[in-house]
Amino acid sequence: MLMMFQIVPMMWRPQRPSRIVDMPAVVNTFWLRKGYEGLTFFGHILAPTQQEADRFNAGEKGDRMSAAMKNHEMIHLRQAQACHDSWMCFYLLYLWYWLKGLPMNRKMKHAAYLLNPFEMEAYGRMYDLSYLKRCEDGAQEWREYARMSSRQRLEMYKNQRKKI
Repeated sequence: MLMMFQIVPMMWRPQRPSRIVDMPAVVNTFWLRKGYEGLTFFGHILAPTQQEADRFNAGEKGDRMSAAMKNHEMIHLRQAQACHDSWMCFYLLYLWYWLKGLPMNRKMKHAAYLLNPFEMEAYGRMYDLSYLKRCEDGAQEWREYARMSSRQRLEMYKNQRKKI
């Protein structure tokens, strides 16, 4: 029960996304669904275990997967910066795109999550560790995905999966 309320201080007075240089990982098992490794939350990364939090905190100093996971969450930070430098705007848009994607869950498991424009950019660029250095105006690729229909995003996702 305590885990549920540990996030309240993070929400109470969050820093603007533009003022955050690095997001620390903290353990919180309550808010993470099984199978998820991390969650960007008001300038912090919520991790399910201390081992996962340590991997996030290692970032580029860790192994390739740790660096990619940290990069994925840092892309979400840059996306929040691109959303009027507001966590609330980012989360409301994220929720909106997730809700719009719910009907696609009939065609593909977890489609509302995987076809969310924010996640498509983060997953598509997570192994490109220089991506954030090249994006001076914030991560904006999600806007292109948002202009696509859900069906177009589904087709794009399936085509990318075939290449792997």
